[in-house]
Amino acid sequence: MLYEKGRSTSTYTLRVKQDELSDQLSISRQALNVHLRKLKNAGYIRTGRGFLDVTEKGLSALGVSTTPAFILLKVSPIKRIQVYNQIKEIAVTRAFRIAGEVDALIIVERENLDEILKKLYAIEGIQDTRSYVTIEVIK
Repeated sequence: MLYEKGRSTSTYTLRVKQDELSDQLSISRQALNVHLRKLKNAGYIRTGRGFLDVTEKGLSALGVSTTPAFILLKVSPIKRIQVYNQIKEIAVTRAFRIAGEVDALIIVERENLDEILKKLYAIEGIQDTRSYVTIEVIK
């Protein structure tokens, strides 16, 4: 029921304890709790034992798009391993090796599509790219 009634969302998770985070930010644990409570009440974050999630609302406030772009890649069979290793070095949201007419699917933030494509064009062994930009979330 939870799965059926739920919906897919984008979050960024930071796995850190609050005392470690307060040390990294050079503020007291109490001051951190005040800030986190405000962000949580505004719906920008969720917190739990050892983690902090930035919600879609929080990502949007940071200027990060929650509607991704997709890049489909056709890769030369003899260069696949090298291409996949180079893709691992690029800051993308997710990258998948897939079966079918194309060899890989890369998910990126819409705002980073042009930058990512430029990096992909520099990789020897990528034969073709097709990019798709999302318009809206249907479900």
